[in-house]
Amino acid sequence: MTSRHTTRPYQSYVYAYPHKTAYGDLSGHPGGRPVLSDLWAGESKDALSLYLHIPFCEVRCGFCNLFTRIGAPDELTTRYLDALDRQATAVRDALGDGEPVRFAAAAFGGGTPTFLTAGELERLCDIAEKRMGADLRSVPLSVETSPSTATADRLAVLADRGTTRISIGVQSFIDAEARAAVRPQHRVDVETALARIRDSRIPVLNIDLIYGIDGQTGRSWRTSLDAALQWRPEELYLYPLYVRPLTGLGRAGAAGAAAADAAWDEQRLRLYRAGRDHLLAHGYEQVSMRMFRRAEAPRTEGPDDYACQTDGMIGLGCGARSYTSKLHYSFDYAVEMREVRSIIDRYTATEDFSHAEVGRFTDGDEARRRHLLQSVLQAAGLRVAEYRERFGTDPAEDFPEELARFEARGWLDGGAAADGLLRLSPEGLAHSDALGPGLFSPAVRAAMAAYELK
Repeated sequence: MTSRHTTRPYQSYVYAYPHKTAYGDLSGHPGGRPVLSDLWAGESKDALSLYLHIPFCEVRCGFCNLFTRIGAPDELTTRYLDALDRQATAVRDALGDGEPVRFAAAAFGGGTPTFLTAGELERLCDIAEKRMGADLRSVPLSVETSPSTATADRLAVLADRGTTRISIGVQSFIDAEARAAVRPQHRVDVETALARIRDSRIPVLNIDLIYGIDGQTGRSWRTSLDAALQWRPEELYLYPLYVRPLTGLGRAGAAGAAAADAAWDEQRLRLYRAGRDHLLAHGYEQVSMRMFRRAEAPRTEGPDDYACQTDGMIGLGCGARSYTSKLHYSFDYAVEMREVRSIIDRYTATEDFSHAEVGRFTDGDEARRRHLLQSVLQAAGLRVAEYRERFGTDPAEDFPEELARFEARGWLDGGAAADGLLRLSPEGLAHSDALGPGLFSPAVRAAMAAYELK
């Protein structure tokens, strides 16, 4: 099956909007960099999300453009946790005590949080609980891990401290494909790590797999899917391979040629559809283009009163983002290893965390775009009444050209309107990585285009 249009299906994974490459230095803001206590004054704080970022990995995969570095020499993890502790203290002070501060969900990401030792993971949990006031045992807590760092002692700490979901990046159960993605691992080690995770009794296991790897076939893709299904994971994420600048694969000439090849797009679409249909046939439901959940699995998104479209995020660590209703902010962003190391070194030396460093203000139009993006890229779709209640308008009024274009391409579910929903069709979900960027504002596009890769 081929698409009915010429738009490339794999443009950008929209996991947040605006992207950090659209952020700018906030030192030019009137009065200097915004003070956190001013930013959070008047914000709703009764259903916040807390994210702690650990920017360390044992190796860097060839496809990875995340903010992370290899290794942590000279007690760098200790210095990093010291800085994280200082930042948490400053941020909690900025939130104030004028109204209750409650966290509805928490996550440790990276990098690889389980790069930390068991003792350091204890300290990380203490920072979340004792400094920020998050009750990790009573809210959903998701933690990312890797086959080489999912050790019994680390998993025991995470289970004891209330982790409800563990996500492991496997990518492929076939050793040759893992090597092709510049991810040195062996299936026997992956299986051993998965056994340890199941032994830890953490309620939700998520396994990440990647399609589009050089040399991957429909048969080998099915092999990885079936190997994952043997563990009955509560969740599976299926990611298309991307080749990004400054990554290991991005520096390889052959990978760069593949990224420009329309045949690769067709291969990824074919593998995506095969993976989707295979998981649906095995009792999984599709939550988004990437996420599939076993029908009877426990939910881990957080309580019903938390919504990522509207509630605030507190991000701690030099690769984490935070957002209020008016500003998304973080620290500087880089992919190239030397630049990443420099940013981490500056972070660990920082004493004053009371200001926002880099970010982007979100006006009414950007808030509408973010709400639409965060909702419509989910299989459940956007509830038009909720959008109307928040903004006083309908999505069709605010984004007539974009929605008409999506409808013409067959990306919208025409029958959803009767249920008060704006929802993607199966082909719309398949093309999420083209549809999402199609909703970026001209200003955000310009800022991203002007970003200097580093």
